[in-house]
Amino acid sequence: MFNREEFISDEDWALFRKVSARFATPNVFVSLKTIRQRYRQLMENFPYANVFYAIKANPGVPVIKLLDELGSNFDIASRYELDRVLALGISPDRISYGNTIKKAEDVKYFYQKGVRMFATDSKEDLKNIAVNAPGSKVFVRILIENSSTADWPLSRKFGCHPDMAYNLLVLARDKGLIPEGISFHVGSQQRDIGQWNDAIAKTKYLFQSLEEEEDIKLMMINMGGGFPAHYIQPTNELKDYANEITRYIHEDFVDMPTIIFEPGRSLVGDSGVLTSEIVLVSRKNNTSLSRWVYTDAGKFNGLIETLGESIKYPIVTDKDGGKEGEVILAGPTCDSADIMYEDEKYKLPTDLKQGDKLYWLSTGAYTTTYASVWFNGFPPIKAYYISEDGKVYDEFGTEV
Repeated sequence: MFNREEFISDEDWALFRKVSARFATPNVFVSLKTIRQRYRQLMENFPYANVFYAIKANPGVPVIKLLDELGSNFDIASRYELDRVLALGISPDRISYGNTIKKAEDVKYFYQKGVRMFATDSKEDLKNIAVNAPGSKVFVRILIENSSTADWPLSRKFGCHPDMAYNLLVLARDKGLIPEGISFHVGSQQRDIGQWNDAIAKTKYLFQSLEEEEDIKLMMINMGGGFPAHYIQPTNELKDYANEITRYIHEDFVDMPTIIFEPGRSLVGDSGVLTSEIVLVSRKNNTSLSRWVYTDAGKFNGLIETLGESIKYPIVTDKDGGKEGEVILAGPTCDSADIMYEDEKYKLPTDLKQGDKLYWLSTGAYTTTYASVWFNGFPPIKAYYISEDGKVYDEFGTEV
């Protein structure tokens, strides 16, 4: 159904097949070589940007170590992510607490560990920061509606209206904090580059009005993530995003402020191959045209982003090239919601049987971190990391 070479090179595929053969399924193998390539591409296209890798996309120690080596900063969503990063010797001045939903005690914990950059989008959260992280820099996340053009939207729950952002930045100054800038997120796997134009225009309004009316000079725009990985639906190349976004910035700002990106999916998504084993192939009646293919990986242990069939992963098998037929793909658990693809009408070889493997490409992001713990007794999916010299490490960086 899919041309594997469009998603992973012959060389990388051969290495994956060689090193993964001895590991039980389901599992995800992540190529550190691919992550290095994606980071370099990002910096080549956005040489003026500061990268804060979104740890939540893939918090494997080998990934963090590699990005630390490459000079990345880190966007952290919880104290548990913070502890992992600090344990690797990464300085807290390279860390941003980017979650707008946080306990006062967690704000204090971050501050005590040396973090001085905090995101916010509400008055109560801002007050917590003022009390528990005095004198820190804050940036306010504005609300961006992106539900129709992002494969994994992030609207409604996060951000506030620009008018409220204005008030919050004034309040931040009045409470002794440093109003540093504005943040936004146009939605994960955003295929409409124009969404950045609208968001940057809103930040310009805030920059200008706050300086003119409140003598508050903002210094930074945090543009979040949104750059795509390579799934089934086509997207523009990263250079196209860079050309347009850079043009938007120059059109709205004579002097470019500090620009921050928080990439997650675009850095690690293409690096992963998730291997699942077929548990059962069945039909619901004697004349059904579609087979149900049940695998040992499902929504609750690696494939949650198939929810609503939002992220459509390319899938290949060892039997590709022959006759194909429509399938419904489902996971192994006793939950009727554990169906990955039914409407999309995936086609897979008709001779697939129990014990055959499905290889889900571009699964380096959000497959291990969304995985549940022991639903139906199934453990979270295992993640392994392939170094450029072919060595394999677990999520803690231990060679296996």
